[in-house]
Amino acid sequence: MVQNERVCGRFAVTRETPDLLGVLEGLGSVTENYNVAPTEPVAALREWHGERQFETPRWGFVPSFYKSFSQRPQPINARVETVATNGMFRKAFASSRCIVPARGYYEWQVRADGKQPFFISAPDSALAMAGVMTAWPDPQKADDDRAKWRLSVAIITRDAHVAPGEVHDRMPACLIPDSYDDWLGGHLSPDQLLSLLDRASAEVAHDLTHWEVSREVNNVRSSGPHLIEPLRCEPKSIQP
Repeated sequence: MVQNERVCGRFAVTRETPDLLGVLEGLGSVTENYNVAPTEPVAALREWHGERQFETPRWGFVPSFYKSFSQRPQPINARVETVATNGMFRKAFASSRCIVPARGYYEWQVRADGKQPFFISAPDSALAMAGVMTAWPDPQKADDDRAKWRLSVAIITRDAHVAPGEVHDRMPACLIPDSYDDWLGGHLSPDQLLSLLDRASAEVAHDLTHWEVSREVNNVRSSGPHLIEPLRCEPKSIQP
């Protein structure tokens, strides 16, 4: 019997990812990585004091109230059902939302012979994954030291019923171009933001495709464009 691996934890970023996202002005260049894993720096765009900033937070959320940057847990995902009310994420959701670009992401199925990865992406586009960012104050740094604040991020996930769980029961909550300004801005209420994210992510999910890829993905040290190439089947549409 095929079972779903319940951990969302890898995605791919290619050189063309910013261009595919189009209107994300200020994103700039990104570091190509076909196997982005937790604890690694990721590209993220946020709005801070009215200006868009390109940041490279660590993937794995470290809230400001932690006593150390290594304290656990450091969740890589925040559930959309609770991100606005959970004590760990509530402040970041209210004031420090961001967009994490990806060419696509990986999910796994657990089979009798091991874990089989799939690559999930949108045809002819990239994914603008919704995230929440936080800044942890390093007590070893002076208040006027720019390195005092260490950034980290979690990617918001939602129920994958809008893209039936043939591969997984959760998926990243993604944005569409028309929703970028509202998501990054500070003019919507938490309820309005959640409604926006629900509508946008459902629209993105409608066009997602997926295919089996090499099990080299299972090794976090593996990278390269061959990791996202179809293994032995044509892409399948994921549609409700």
